[in-house]
Amino acid sequence: MYHKTVPYRIFTAFNTVGLLMLSLLCVIPLVHVLAVSFSAKSAADANLVVLWPVDFTLEAYKKTIDNPVFLHSIWVSVLRTVTGTALTLLLAVTAAYPLSKETSVFRGRNVYAWIFVFTMIFNGGLVPFYIVIQKLGLVNTFWVLIIPGAVNVWLTILLLNFFRGIPKELEEAALIDGAGHFRTLFHIYLPVSLPALATLTLFSMVFHWNSWFDGLLYLSNSRDYPLATFLQTVIIQRDMSSMSFDPKEMELISQKTVKAAQIFIGALPVLIVYPFLQKFFVKGLVLGSVKG
Repeated sequence: MYHKTVPYRIFTAFNTVGLLMLSLLCVIPLVHVLAVSFSAKSAADANLVVLWPVDFTLEAYKKTIDNPVFLHSIWVSVLRTVTGTALTLLLAVTAAYPLSKETSVFRGRNVYAWIFVFTMIFNGGLVPFYIVIQKLGLVNTFWVLIIPGAVNVWLTILLLNFFRGIPKELEEAALIDGAGHFRTLFHIYLPVSLPALATLTLFSMVFHWNSWFDGLLYLSNSRDYPLATFLQTVIIQRDMSSMSFDPKEMELISQKTVKAAQIFIGALPVLIVYPFLQKFFVKGLVLGSVKG
């Protein structure tokens, strides 16, 4: 009866319209970028493209794919995303498991928990952090993109809350059967934590794929940039030095269409992966925040 009341129907209608408008605000810019990338030079330069390509052409994508610097930046981003996500998950799991125990089991739990929380609130600043990275010899190396952000405290806390919601009887049964903590973690906790792990994987993948500032700060050679940093220099700083245009190409394509093609290619992997992890993503967030 509650769902048939007039106020509830009004709320549902406004809620549906509001969510639809927010969805359109997210989708329309991407559709516009895609339309520009497939449009001819004259239409793109004259700002005649809205949501549909004008004088359809693939020249911008051909130019983008033929650029070795762009292709290498994709490879760096893929390698960074895979390696960084795997390392972040490993560290989050091994940190969240002991922190999920009660103080009677892990006496130093509160001290370590506050250390983790402290790092979320305070930091030493950009200059001291850069000096530390430099002293460690990580500047101008691939690992400078992974190691400084390998421990994600927020993801660790999210997984910690999920572990605390797992019935203790499962762990007690494993310990009675002679299993140690490592075996309990990898054979009991992780198999029932797939939704939470999928959530952490998605967050970590998006972070590594979209992160651009660390590459700009720690890498001096633009050929070693990940894709996000490469796109930042091309689009924001308007540095097209990594892309050469001969006179014949300038008649067919413009910098605007090439930039649009690069932006869409950069966003495509996340658009492909997200639908497969979305159901686990929602379930992982809910289960990690509700105690039974």
